[in-house]
Amino acid sequence: MQEEPNNEQAGEEEEFPYRTEFKKKSIRSYVIRGGRMTEGQRNAFDNYWGTFGLSLYDGAINPAEVFGGAAPVVLEIGFGMGDSLLEMTKAEQDKNFIGIEVHPPGVGRLINNAGKEEVKNLRVYMADAIDVLNDCIPDASLDRFQLYFPDPWHKKKHNKRRIVQPEFVKLLCSKLKPGALMHMATDWENYAEQMLEVLEAEDMLENTAGKGQYSPRPEFRPQTKFERRGERLGHGVWDLLYKRK
Repeated sequence: MQEEPNNEQAGEEEEFPYRTEFKKKSIRSYVIRGGRMTEGQRNAFDNYWGTFGLSLYDGAINPAEVFGGAAPVVLEIGFGMGDSLLEMTKAEQDKNFIGIEVHPPGVGRLINNAGKEEVKNLRVYMADAIDVLNDCIPDASLDRFQLYFPDPWHKKKHNKRRIVQPEFVKLLCSKLKPGALMHMATDWENYAEQMLEVLEAEDMLENTAGKGQYSPRPEFRPQTKFERRGERLGHGVWDLLYKRK
C-alpha cells in the first residue's frame, strides 16, 4: 500500500493530475517515490502526454492502430529517465517502441525530449508493468523485450520483490512472437545469476549465447554514462539475450 502523502505532497498531487496507474497487489517490484519534478517535466505532460501517453485503463491495444502503421514492436520496462530509450527510437526508426515506467519525473523527461525532437515511433505507459502486460499487450505481438538495470532489491529479505521471477518470464513469453528477443541487463552479479537461473529454466526460451552463458552487449543497447563509469571502476555488467522458441 502506498504511504499517505503529507499535506504538501497532497497539494502538489491536486495540482498535478497525472497518476501512475496500477491495480492493488500484495508485492510490487517498485516503490513510487515522490521525487520533485522540474517545471519542464511537469509541463511535458500537458504538452505531450496526448501524443505519447497510453492508459492502462483503456485495455488491449492494437499496435498498428496506436502507431498508425505496422512495424516491429519493442517493449521496454523501467526506462528510468528515458535517455537510452529515446536514443534507440532515433537509431531504429523502422521499429515502434513502447516504454513503461512508474516514476513521473522520468516519464516527463522522456516525453519532453521526444516531443521536442518530433519522435514518431514511441508510446509510453506510466503504470505497473505487470498490469500493462496482462491487460494491454496482445499475445504474440512483441518482436523484442527489454529490461535494463531493474531495481536489484539487494537485501536478501527483499529479493522476492525483484521483477524477474518465473511467473513474470512466462507472462513475457506469451507476449513475444516466435523468434522474438528477450534482453535483460544488470550490474548486480547476484541478480544476474538469478536472471540466468530463471531464464534457463523457461522451456520457451533459447539462450543466444549458449546454455548458461551471458551475452556481449548488443549494439542496439546504448551504453550509459553510469555504465561507462562503472567499467572504469572495474564494475561488471551482465547482459542476457534469449530467443523465443
